[in-house]
Amino acid sequence: MREPTAAIILVGNELLSGRVEDVNARFLLPELHALGIGVKRVVILPDEVDDIAKTVRECAEQFDYVFTAGGIGPTPDDLTIAGVARAFDRRVVHHEELLLLVAAHFGEPLAPEHLRFAEVPEGAGLIHSEHAPWPILHYENVYIFPGVPHILRRKFEAIRDRFQAKPFITKTIYTRQDEIDLAPMLYRVMADFPTVTIGSYPQWSQEDYRVKLVLESKDREALHRAYAALRSALDPSLIVDRD
Repeated sequence: MREPTAAIILVGNELLSGRVEDVNARFLLPELHALGIGVKRVVILPDEVDDIAKTVRECAEQFDYVFTAGGIGPTPDDLTIAGVARAFDRRVVHHEELLLLVAAHFGEPLAPEHLRFAEVPEGAGLIHSEHAPWPILHYENVYIFPGVPHILRRKFEAIRDRFQAKPFITKTIYTRQDEIDLAPMLYRVMADFPTVTIGSYPQWSQEDYRVKLVLESKDREALHRAYAALRSALDPSLIVDRD
């Protein structure tokens, strides 16, 4: 079975300038990984409609899920809705249900700034949840989230079960061998077990080991076989058991 994939698109000049530190991708990455979704791209974009449209279009074609964060609201730099609409050659329209919610929240008459909260790409859908007072907006496989971290988290947690897939399984080996000496073994094991990935993470602050090796796969049998093969290739006197 093919692994579901995703891309995360962060929108905001403030991220590119360093004025604001991203926390949304830092939240979404482990959440999606725990759900069994392989995130293949994280992109930070400026507040420019053409850039947003181009990237959303490319990611929506390549990956199963696309999550955008930021660029939603009443100010001139809130351009994500327009970018997603352009990506799919759609107009920006007011969603009738959102108009009612906006009117109930702000009261009438509604100013143009209020109406911005009801804008969607034409044909977009709303996902309702009792855990999120405001619907989650999506167009096909693109899920559009605000950039405010606590709101994004609340909205994602309300729909996270939609993205549940076969989970990743990991096994870890710690060794005092140098990474350069490990490289040939890692190449051999990965060639023998193509469904298993191996990450090699050298450490200089740890006194008891030099390299942490993380094997990961959705194929449990292949993972255990690769783990056994790698352990047998390592110098047993240099393996550190930390569990």
